[in-house]
Amino acid sequence: MNRLLFVFLFLCLALFSFSREEETKKVKYPGGKTYMYRVTLTDKHGTPFSLSQPQDFLSAKALERRARQNIQADSTDLPINPDYISEVAATGVEVVSKSKWNNTLLVRCHKTDLIKRVAALDFVRGVNKVWTSPDSIVKSRPRLQYHTEFNRWDTISENHYGVTVEQVEMLGGVKLHNYGYTGKGITIAILDGGFMNADVIPCFNTVKVVGTADFVVPRSETIFKEIEHGTKVLSVLAANIPNRFVGTAPDASYWLIRCEDSESESLAEEDYWAAAVEFADSAGVDVINSSLGFHAFDDHTTDYSYSQLDGNSSLISHTASMLAGKGIVLVNSAGNDGMSAWKKINVPADADNIITVGAVAPNRRNAAFSSIGPTADGRVKPDVMALGSPTAVITGRGTIIKDVGTSFSTPVVTGLVACLWQALRNKTAKEIIDIVINSSDNLHTPDNIYGYGIPDFWKAYISEKKGR
Repeated sequence: MNRLLFVFLFLCLALFSFSREEETKKVKYPGGKTYMYRVTLTDKHGTPFSLSQPQDFLSAKALERRARQNIQADSTDLPINPDYISEVAATGVEVVSKSKWNNTLLVRCHKTDLIKRVAALDFVRGVNKVWTSPDSIVKSRPRLQYHTEFNRWDTISENHYGVTVEQVEMLGGVKLHNYGYTGKGITIAILDGGFMNADVIPCFNTVKVVGTADFVVPRSETIFKEIEHGTKVLSVLAANIPNRFVGTAPDASYWLIRCEDSESESLAEEDYWAAAVEFADSAGVDVINSSLGFHAFDDHTTDYSYSQLDGNSSLISHTASMLAGKGIVLVNSAGNDGMSAWKKINVPADADNIITVGAVAPNRRNAAFSSIGPTADGRVKPDVMALGSPTAVITGRGTIIKDVGTSFSTPVVTGLVACLWQALRNKTAKEIIDIVINSSDNLHTPDNIYGYGIPDFWKAYISEKKGR
Protein backbone atom coordinates (compact mmCIF):
# COMPACT_ATOMS: atom_id res chain seq x y z
CA MET A 1 0.00 0.00 0.00
CA ASN A 2 2.78 2.43 0.94
CA ARG A 3 4.63 1.52 -2.25
CA LEU A 4 1.54 2.25 -4.35
CA LEU A 5 1.10 5.58 -2.61
CA PHE A 6 4.75 6.42 -3.27
CA VAL A 7 4.37 5.60 -6.98
CA PHE A 8 1.20 7.71 -7.18
CA LEU A 9 2.86 10.72 -5.54
CA PHE A 10 5.92 10.33 -7.78
CA LEU A 11 3.73 10.34 -10.89
CA CYS A 12 1.82 13.40 -9.68
CA LEU A 13 5.07 15.24 -9.04
CA ALA A 14 6.44 14.28 -12.44
CA LEU A 15 3.24 15.42 -14.15
CA PHE A 16 3.31 18.74 -12.27
CA SER A 17 6.98 19.30 -13.18
CA PHE A 18 6.25 18.55 -16.84
CA SER A 19 3.31 20.95 -16.79
CA ARG A 20 5.44 23.72 -15.25
CA GLU A 21 8.20 23.06 -17.80
CA GLU A 22 5.68 23.36 -20.64
CA GLU A 23 4.35 26.63 -19.19
CA THR A 24 7.84 28.17 -19.15
CA LYS A 25 9.12 26.63 -22.39
CA LYS A 26 10.69 29.24 -24.62
CA VAL A 27 10.46 29.58 -28.38
CA LYS A 28 12.32 31.77 -30.86
CA TYR A 29 10.92 35.25 -31.21
CA PRO A 30 8.47 35.09 -34.14
CA GLY A 31 9.54 36.99 -37.23
CA GLY A 32 13.22 37.23 -36.39
CA LYS A 33 15.20 40.13 -34.97
CA THR A 34 13.13 43.31 -34.82
CA TYR A 35 13.67 46.86 -33.60
CA MET A 36 11.33 49.70 -32.68
CA TYR A 37 12.08 53.41 -32.69
CA ARG A 38 10.25 56.44 -31.36
CA VAL A 39 10.14 59.07 -34.08
CA THR A 40 9.56 62.62 -32.88
CA LEU A 41 8.10 65.00 -35.47
CA THR A 42 8.74 68.72 -35.75
CA ASP A 43 5.17 69.97 -36.28
CA LYS A 44 1.63 69.21 -37.45
CA HIS A 45 1.69 71.45 -40.50
CA GLY A 46 -0.62 70.30 -43.26
CA THR A 47 -2.93 68.24 -41.09
CA PRO A 48 -6.41 68.16 -42.64
CA PHE A 49 -8.00 68.42 -39.19
CA SER A 50 -9.10 71.68 -37.60
CA LEU A 51 -9.66 72.81 -34.02
CA SER A 52 -12.90 74.39 -35.22
CA GLN A 53 -14.23 70.89 -35.95
CA PRO A 54 -13.15 68.72 -33.02
CA GLN A 55 -15.98 66.28 -33.76
CA ASP A 56 -13.77 64.95 -36.56
CA PHE A 57 -11.27 63.50 -34.06
CA LEU A 58 -13.09 63.34 -30.70
CA SER A 59 -16.23 61.38 -29.86
CA ALA A 60 -19.44 63.10 -28.79
CA LYS A 61 -18.88 61.68 -25.29
CA ALA A 62 -15.37 63.16 -25.14
CA LEU A 63 -16.64 66.55 -26.31
CA GLU A 64 -19.43 66.46 -23.72
CA ARG A 65 -16.93 65.70 -20.94
CA ARG A 66 -14.72 68.58 -22.03
CA ALA A 67 -17.61 71.00 -22.44
CA ARG A 68 -18.81 70.19 -18.91
CA GLN A 69 -15.37 71.23 -17.62
CA ASN A 70 -15.01 74.19 -20.00
CA ILE A 71 -12.03 72.62 -21.77
CA GLN A 72 -11.27 73.51 -25.37
CA ALA A 73 -9.41 71.33 -27.84
CA ASP A 74 -5.86 72.55 -28.50
CA SER A 75 -3.03 71.77 -30.90
CA THR A 76 -2.04 68.63 -28.98
CA ASP A 77 -5.44 67.15 -29.80
CA LEU A 78 -4.95 67.51 -33.55
CA PRO A 79 -4.12 64.18 -35.20
CA ILE A 80 -0.67 63.82 -36.76
CA ASN A 81 -0.45 64.88 -40.40
CA PRO A 82 -1.32 61.69 -42.34
CA ASP A 83 1.11 62.71 -45.10
CA TYR A 84 3.94 62.58 -42.57
CA ILE A 85 2.87 59.09 -41.55
CA SER A 86 2.79 57.98 -45.19
CA GLU A 87 6.25 59.39 -45.90
CA VAL A 88 7.70 57.65 -42.85
CA ALA A 89 6.13 54.35 -43.93
CA ALA A 90 7.52 54.84 -47.46
CA THR A 91 11.07 54.49 -46.07
CA GLY A 92 10.37 50.79 -45.46
CA VAL A 93 9.59 50.86 -41.75
CA GLU A 94 6.21 49.87 -40.32
CA VAL A 95 4.29 52.49 -38.33
CA VAL A 96 2.79 50.53 -35.43
CA SER A 97 1.60 53.28 -33.04
CA LYS A 98 1.31 57.04 -32.73
CA SER A 99 0.79 59.77 -30.15
CA LYS A 100 -0.80 63.03 -31.23
CA TRP A 101 -0.24 64.65 -27.82
CA ASN A 102 3.52 64.05 -28.12
CA ASN A 103 3.62 64.25 -31.93
CA THR A 104 5.48 60.95 -32.10
CA LEU A 105 5.33 57.74 -34.11
CA LEU A 106 6.44 54.26 -33.09
CA VAL A 107 7.98 52.38 -36.00
CA ARG A 108 9.22 48.81 -36.39
CA CYS A 109 11.83 47.39 -38.74
CA HIS A 110 14.14 44.41 -39.23
CA LYS A 111 17.06 46.44 -40.61
CA THR A 112 18.47 49.21 -38.47
CA ASP A 113 19.81 51.12 -41.47
CA LEU A 114 16.22 51.93 -42.49
CA ILE A 115 15.92 54.32 -39.57
CA LYS A 116 18.57 56.55 -41.18
CA ARG A 117 16.11 57.24 -43.98
CA VAL A 118 13.49 58.21 -41.41
CA ALA A 119 15.89 60.50 -39.56
CA ALA A 120 16.74 62.27 -42.83
CA LEU A 121 13.13 63.42 -43.42
CA ASP A 122 12.85 67.19 -42.97
CA PHE A 123 9.85 66.93 -40.61
CA VAL A 124 11.58 64.48 -38.24
CA ARG A 125 13.15 66.04 -35.15
CA GLY A 126 14.76 62.88 -33.82
CA VAL A 127 14.66 59.09 -33.48
CA ASN A 128 15.29 56.96 -30.41
CA LYS A 129 15.54 53.18 -30.24
CA VAL A 130 13.03 51.99 -27.64
CA TRP A 131 12.86 48.22 -28.19
CA THR A 132 14.92 45.30 -29.44
CA SER A 133 13.24 41.93 -29.75
CA PRO A 134 14.46 39.22 -27.37
CA ASP A 135 16.01 36.11 -28.84
CA SER A 136 13.24 33.99 -27.34
CA ILE A 137 9.97 34.34 -25.48
CA VAL A 138 7.83 32.08 -23.31
CA LYS A 139 5.61 29.86 -25.43
CA SER A 140 2.05 31.14 -25.69
CA ARG A 141 0.09 29.78 -22.76
CA PRO A 142 -3.44 28.42 -22.89
CA ARG A 143 -6.19 30.03 -20.86
CA LEU A 144 -6.36 29.14 -17.21
CA GLN A 145 -9.12 26.80 -16.16
CA TYR A 146 -11.64 28.69 -14.06
CA HIS A 147 -14.27 28.09 -11.37
CA THR A 148 -17.91 28.89 -11.99
CA GLU A 149 -18.71 29.23 -8.27
CA PHE A 150 -16.94 30.53 -5.19
CA ASN A 151 -16.11 28.24 -2.30
CA ARG A 152 -18.60 28.28 0.56
CA TRP A 153 -16.02 29.86 2.89
CA ASP A 154 -15.95 32.92 0.62
CA THR A 155 -19.44 33.83 1.84
CA ILE A 156 -19.96 36.32 4.65
CA SER A 157 -23.75 36.37 4.79
CA GLU A 158 -24.07 39.07 7.44
CA ASN A 159 -22.26 41.69 5.35
CA HIS A 160 -23.24 42.92 1.90
CA TYR A 161 -19.59 43.43 0.86
CA GLY A 162 -18.31 40.04 1.90
CA VAL A 163 -14.52 39.90 1.80
CA THR A 164 -14.14 43.44 0.42
CA VAL A 165 -15.79 45.22 3.35
CA GLU A 166 -12.50 46.30 4.94
CA GLN A 167 -10.98 47.84 1.80
CA VAL A 168 -14.18 49.70 0.87
CA GLU A 169 -15.05 50.84 4.40
CA MET A 170 -11.54 52.12 5.18
CA LEU A 171 -12.04 54.90 2.60
CA GLY A 172 -15.63 55.79 3.50
CA GLY A 173 -16.95 53.97 0.45
CA VAL A 174 -19.78 52.10 2.14
CA LYS A 175 -21.55 55.32 3.15
CA LEU A 176 -21.08 56.74 -0.35
CA HIS A 177 -22.61 53.60 -1.85
CA ASN A 178 -25.50 53.72 0.59
CA TYR A 179 -26.42 57.12 -0.81
CA GLY A 180 -26.65 55.61 -4.28
CA TYR A 181 -23.25 56.69 -5.56
CA THR A 182 -21.85 53.52 -7.09
CA GLY A 183 -20.21 54.88 -10.24
CA LYS A 184 -23.26 54.98 -12.46
CA GLY A 185 -22.77 57.21 -15.48
CA ILE A 186 -18.96 57.23 -15.10
CA THR A 187 -16.67 55.46 -17.57
CA ILE A 188 -13.41 53.98 -16.30
CA ALA A 189 -10.55 52.71 -18.46
CA ILE A 190 -8.33 50.01 -16.95
CA LEU A 191 -4.83 50.00 -18.45
CA ASP A 192 -3.09 46.69 -17.84
CA GLY A 193 -1.28 43.71 -19.31
CA GLY A 194 -4.17 41.27 -19.69
CA PHE A 195 -7.58 40.25 -18.42
CA MET A 196 -7.42 36.48 -18.25
CA ASN A 197 -10.90 34.91 -18.41
CA ALA A 198 -12.72 38.13 -17.47
CA ASP A 199 -15.05 37.42 -20.41
CA VAL A 200 -16.13 33.98 -19.16
CA ILE A 201 -15.92 33.92 -15.35
CA PRO A 202 -19.56 34.14 -14.19
CA CYS A 203 -18.88 36.67 -11.42
CA PHE A 204 -18.02 39.25 -14.10
CA ASN A 205 -21.27 38.78 -16.03
CA THR A 206 -22.81 41.91 -14.49
CA VAL A 207 -19.81 44.16 -15.26
CA LYS A 208 -20.63 46.84 -17.83
CA VAL A 209 -17.76 46.42 -20.31
CA VAL A 210 -18.31 48.88 -23.15
CA GLY A 211 -15.25 47.85 -25.15
CA THR A 212 -11.71 46.49 -25.30
CA ALA A 213 -8.53 47.62 -27.03
CA ASP A 214 -4.96 46.41 -27.40
CA PHE A 215 -1.95 48.69 -28.02
CA VAL A 216 0.89 46.22 -27.45
CA VAL A 217 2.94 45.27 -30.51
CA PRO A 218 2.24 42.63 -31.70
CA ARG A 219 -1.45 42.62 -30.79
CA SER A 220 -2.80 39.69 -28.79
CA GLU A 221 -5.23 37.18 -30.19
CA THR A 222 -7.45 38.26 -27.29
CA ILE A 223 -6.75 40.28 -24.16
CA PHE A 224 -8.74 37.65 -22.24
CA LYS A 225 -6.00 35.02 -22.59
CA GLU A 226 -3.21 37.34 -21.45
CA ILE A 227 -2.04 37.68 -17.82
CA GLU A 228 -4.57 37.78 -14.99
CA HIS A 229 -3.30 41.00 -13.41
CA GLY A 230 -5.99 43.11 -15.09
CA THR A 231 -8.66 40.63 -14.04
CA LYS A 232 -7.71 41.14 -10.41
CA VAL A 233 -7.78 44.92 -10.84
CA LEU A 234 -11.18 44.75 -12.56
CA SER A 235 -12.58 42.69 -9.69
CA VAL A 236 -11.58 45.29 -7.08
CA LEU A 237 -13.46 47.89 -9.10
CA ALA A 238 -16.42 46.21 -10.69
CA ALA A 239 -17.39 42.82 -9.27
CA ASN A 240 -20.81 42.80 -7.64
CA ILE A 241 -21.65 39.59 -5.81
CA PRO A 242 -23.59 40.53 -2.67
CA ASN A 243 -22.38 38.97 0.58
CA ARG A 244 -19.21 37.75 -1.12
CA PHE A 245 -17.39 40.41 -3.13
CA VAL A 246 -18.49 43.96 -4.01
CA GLY A 247 -16.15 46.37 -5.79
CA THR A 248 -15.77 50.10 -5.27
CA ALA A 249 -17.60 51.12 -8.48
CA PRO A 250 -19.94 48.26 -9.41
CA ASP A 251 -22.21 50.41 -11.58
CA ALA A 252 -19.55 52.22 -13.62
CA SER A 253 -18.86 51.36 -17.27
CA TYR A 254 -15.47 49.95 -18.27
CA TRP A 255 -12.98 49.97 -21.11
CA LEU A 256 -10.44 47.14 -20.78
CA ILE A 257 -7.20 48.20 -22.46
CA ARG A 258 -3.99 46.22 -22.82
CA CYS A 259 -0.82 48.34 -23.03
CA GLU A 260 1.66 46.34 -20.94
CA ASP A 261 3.91 43.76 -22.64
CA SER A 262 4.41 40.95 -20.15
CA GLU A 263 7.21 39.42 -22.25
CA SER A 264 9.63 42.34 -22.05
CA GLU A 265 10.29 45.66 -20.33
CA SER A 266 11.18 48.52 -22.65
CA LEU A 267 10.64 52.19 -23.39
CA ALA A 268 8.19 51.16 -26.11
CA GLU A 269 5.65 50.43 -23.37
CA GLU A 270 5.51 54.17 -22.74
CA ASP A 271 4.41 54.61 -26.34
CA TYR A 272 1.75 51.91 -25.88
CA TRP A 273 0.54 53.67 -22.72
CA ALA A 274 0.38 57.06 -24.43
CA ALA A 275 -1.62 55.61 -27.32
CA ALA A 276 -3.94 53.91 -24.82
CA VAL A 277 -4.74 57.06 -22.82
CA GLU A 278 -5.26 59.09 -25.98
CA PHE A 279 -7.70 56.44 -27.14
CA ALA A 280 -9.43 56.59 -23.75
CA ASP A 281 -9.68 60.37 -24.05
CA SER A 282 -11.14 60.16 -27.54
CA ALA A 283 -13.65 57.55 -26.35
CA GLY A 284 -14.90 59.85 -23.58
CA VAL A 285 -13.47 58.03 -20.55
CA ASP A 286 -13.74 59.93 -17.23
CA VAL A 287 -11.28 58.05 -15.00
CA ILE A 288 -8.23 55.91 -15.81
CA ASN A 289 -6.86 53.20 -13.55
CA SER A 290 -3.21 52.46 -14.32
CA SER A 291 -1.58 49.87 -12.09
CA LEU A 292 1.64 50.15 -14.10
CA GLY A 293 5.02 51.74 -13.57
CA PHE A 294 8.57 51.70 -14.92
CA HIS A 295 12.10 52.68 -14.00
CA ALA A 296 14.33 49.76 -15.09
CA PHE A 297 14.28 48.04 -18.47
CA ASP A 298 15.78 45.03 -20.22
CA ASP A 299 18.23 47.44 -21.81
CA HIS A 300 19.70 49.01 -18.69
CA THR A 301 21.23 51.88 -20.65
CA THR A 302 17.66 53.23 -20.87
CA ASP A 303 16.92 52.99 -17.12
CA TYR A 304 15.63 56.13 -15.42
CA SER A 305 17.54 57.97 -12.73
CA TYR A 306 15.91 59.62 -9.73
CA SER A 307 16.62 63.06 -11.21
CA GLN A 308 14.25 62.24 -14.06
CA LEU A 309 11.25 61.71 -11.75
CA ASP A 310 10.02 65.24 -12.34
CA GLY A 311 6.68 64.49 -14.02
CA ASN A 312 7.94 65.53 -17.41
CA SER A 313 11.24 63.89 -18.42
CA SER A 314 9.73 60.55 -19.41
CA LEU A 315 7.25 60.39 -22.26
CA ILE A 316 4.79 58.45 -20.10
CA SER A 317 4.83 60.98 -17.24
CA HIS A 318 4.67 63.94 -19.61
CA THR A 319 1.55 62.33 -21.11
CA ALA A 320 0.08 61.52 -17.70
CA SER A 321 0.52 65.12 -16.57
CA MET A 322 -1.69 66.24 -19.46
CA LEU A 323 -4.70 64.09 -18.54
CA ALA A 324 -6.38 66.36 -15.98
CA GLY A 325 -6.14 69.15 -18.53
CA LYS A 326 -8.15 66.95 -20.87
CA GLY A 327 -10.77 66.41 -18.16
CA ILE A 328 -9.67 62.94 -17.03
CA VAL A 329 -8.61 61.79 -13.56
CA LEU A 330 -5.66 59.39 -13.66
CA VAL A 331 -5.22 57.12 -10.64
CA ASN A 332 -1.82 55.39 -10.80
CA SER A 333 -0.02 52.94 -8.54
CA ALA A 334 3.05 54.22 -6.68
CA GLY A 335 4.99 50.99 -7.23
CA ASN A 336 6.26 48.17 -5.05
CA ASP A 337 9.93 49.11 -4.69
CA GLY A 338 9.92 50.29 -1.09
CA MET A 339 12.10 47.36 0.00
CA SER A 340 14.38 47.37 -3.06
CA ALA A 341 17.52 49.40 -3.70
CA TRP A 342 15.46 51.80 -5.85
CA LYS A 343 12.79 52.50 -3.17
CA LYS A 344 11.22 55.34 -5.13
CA ILE A 345 8.01 55.71 -7.08
CA ASN A 346 8.07 54.75 -10.76
CA VAL A 347 7.01 56.66 -13.85
CA PRO A 348 4.26 57.78 -14.41
CA ALA A 349 3.59 57.91 -10.64
CA ASP A 350 5.72 61.08 -10.62
CA ALA A 351 3.27 62.91 -12.91
CA ASP A 352 1.58 66.15 -11.89
CA ASN A 353 -2.20 66.50 -11.47
CA ILE A 354 -2.83 62.78 -10.92
CA ILE A 355 -3.59 60.64 -7.87
CA THR A 356 -0.67 58.36 -7.00
CA VAL A 357 -1.66 55.57 -4.63
CA GLY A 358 0.47 53.76 -2.08
CA ALA A 359 -0.47 50.75 0.03
CA VAL A 360 -1.27 50.29 3.72
CA ALA A 361 -1.97 47.29 5.93
CA PRO A 362 -5.23 46.83 7.90
CA ASN A 363 -3.67 48.77 10.81
CA ARG A 364 -3.48 51.81 8.47
CA ARG A 365 0.33 51.75 8.52
CA ASN A 366 2.14 51.89 5.22
CA ALA A 367 3.20 48.57 3.68
CA ALA A 368 6.99 48.18 3.61
CA PHE A 369 6.97 47.43 -0.13
CA SER A 370 5.05 50.58 -1.06
CA SER A 371 7.24 52.96 -3.09
CA ILE A 372 8.09 56.34 -1.65
CA GLY A 373 8.68 59.90 -2.86
CA PRO A 374 9.29 62.71 -3.24
CA THR A 375 9.48 63.56 -6.93
CA ALA A 376 12.75 65.01 -8.20
CA ASP A 377 11.19 68.49 -8.19
CA GLY A 378 10.10 68.16 -4.57
CA ARG A 379 6.39 67.25 -4.80
CA VAL A 380 4.87 64.92 -2.19
CA LYS A 381 4.36 61.37 -3.43
CA PRO A 382 2.46 59.14 -3.01
CA ASP A 383 -0.64 61.30 -2.86
CA VAL A 384 -2.96 58.94 -0.98
CA MET A 385 -3.00 55.45 0.54
CA ALA A 386 -5.42 52.53 0.47
CA LEU A 387 -5.52 48.92 1.62
CA GLY A 388 -2.98 46.96 -0.39
CA SER A 389 -1.41 44.58 2.08
CA PRO A 390 -3.51 42.65 1.38
CA THR A 391 -6.43 43.46 -0.94
CA ALA A 392 -9.21 41.01 -1.74
CA VAL A 393 -9.21 40.20 -5.48
CA ILE A 394 -10.70 37.68 -7.89
CA THR A 395 -8.14 35.79 -9.95
CA GLY A 396 -8.18 34.63 -13.55
CA ARG A 397 -9.23 31.25 -12.20
CA GLY A 398 -12.36 32.77 -10.70
CA THR A 399 -11.23 32.35 -7.09
CA ILE A 400 -11.12 34.90 -4.29
CA ILE A 401 -7.68 35.47 -2.78
CA LYS A 402 -5.86 38.16 -0.82
CA ASP A 403 -3.06 39.72 -2.84
CA VAL A 404 -0.54 42.48 -2.10
CA GLY A 405 0.67 45.48 -4.06
CA THR A 406 -0.09 49.06 -4.97
CA SER A 407 -1.59 47.53 -8.12
CA PHE A 408 -4.57 46.59 -5.98
CA SER A 409 -4.76 49.52 -3.58
CA THR A 410 -5.04 51.73 -6.68
CA PRO A 411 -8.39 50.41 -7.98
CA VAL A 412 -9.86 50.73 -4.48
CA VAL A 413 -9.28 54.47 -4.88
CA THR A 414 -10.18 54.62 -8.58
CA GLY A 415 -13.64 53.20 -8.03
CA LEU A 416 -14.44 55.65 -5.25
CA VAL A 417 -13.17 58.54 -7.38
CA ALA A 418 -15.81 57.48 -9.91
CA CYS A 419 -18.49 57.36 -7.19
CA LEU A 420 -17.50 60.77 -5.86
CA TRP A 421 -17.55 62.27 -9.35
CA GLN A 422 -21.01 60.80 -9.91
CA ALA A 423 -22.11 62.69 -6.80
CA LEU A 424 -20.26 65.89 -7.71
CA ARG A 425 -20.76 65.86 -11.46
CA ASN A 426 -20.17 69.60 -11.90
CA LYS A 427 -16.57 69.38 -10.68
CA THR A 428 -13.56 69.34 -12.99
CA ALA A 429 -10.92 66.61 -12.99
CA LYS A 430 -8.45 68.86 -11.19
CA GLU A 431 -11.07 69.76 -8.58
CA ILE A 432 -11.89 66.10 -7.93
CA ILE A 433 -8.18 65.36 -7.41
CA ASP A 434 -7.90 68.20 -4.90
CA ILE A 435 -11.10 67.17 -3.09
CA VAL A 436 -9.82 63.60 -2.65
CA ILE A 437 -6.44 64.73 -1.33
CA ASN A 438 -8.03 67.30 1.00
CA SER A 439 -10.13 64.55 2.63
CA SER A 440 -7.06 62.53 3.63
CA ASP A 441 -6.01 61.93 7.22
CA ASN A 442 -2.45 63.25 6.88
CA LEU A 443 -3.37 66.41 5.02
CA HIS A 444 -1.62 68.85 7.33
CA THR A 445 1.60 66.88 7.79
CA PRO A 446 2.17 65.10 4.47
CA ASP A 447 5.32 63.05 4.00
CA ASN A 448 6.87 60.93 1.29
CA ILE A 449 6.02 57.57 2.80
CA TYR A 450 2.35 58.03 3.72
CA GLY A 451 1.63 60.99 1.43
CA TYR A 452 -1.46 62.96 2.40
CA GLY A 453 -2.79 59.76 3.95
CA ILE A 454 -5.93 57.68 3.61
CA PRO A 455 -8.76 59.60 1.94
CA ASP A 456 -12.30 59.58 3.30
CA PHE A 457 -14.64 59.77 0.34
CA TRP A 458 -17.72 60.22 2.50
CA LYS A 459 -16.06 63.16 4.25
CA ALA A 460 -15.10 64.55 0.82
CA TYR A 461 -18.70 64.36 -0.36
CA ILE A 462 -20.20 65.88 2.80
CA SER A 463 -17.61 68.70 2.86
CA GLU A 464 -18.43 69.67 -0.72
CA LYS A 465 -22.20 69.51 -0.18
CA LYS A 466 -21.85 71.76 2.86
CA GLY A 467 -19.57 74.11 0.95
CA ARG A 468 -16.68 73.19 3.27
